[in-house]
Amino acid sequence: MQRMNVAEVAPEAYQSVLGLEKYVRANVDHTVLELVKLRASMLNGCAYCVDMHSREAAAAGESNRRLFAVATWREAPFFDERERAALALTDAVTRLGEHGVPDDVWAAATAVWPEKALADLVLAIATINVWNRIAVTFRSQPPTDG
Repeated sequence: MQRMNVAEVAPEAYQSVLGLEKYVRANVDHTVLELVKLRASMLNGCAYCVDMHSREAAAAGESNRRLFAVATWREAPFFDERERAALALTDAVTRLGEHGVPDDVWAAATAVWPEKALADLVLAIATINVWNRIAVTFRSQPPTDG
């Protein structure tokens, strides 16, 4: 059972997070963005977001094979160098251990992403993590229809 609808209880805060969401949607490659959102949502155990982002990616033409492989992206041969760097960065930023993002992960990302695109990618990863924490905390549930 959903605990609270944050959009109703704190609409200004919700709109602020939505503003970040709109920014990253306009500035991050759509395919990479959906992979990042799906991966972070898997790591955070957010059923609502896993459902939403897998359905959105599929509707945009992403293959089921690649979507399922996001769970095991390191072993799957379906992702290019930019996508792999984005997924590794997603893992590091989402798990953000005591030493932060490892230098090798950062170096791999900077090797394939220009500075502005990398800044936008980090903002995208941070944004989905905010959404995940909201959805998990308030127990948002995916729709049961279709």
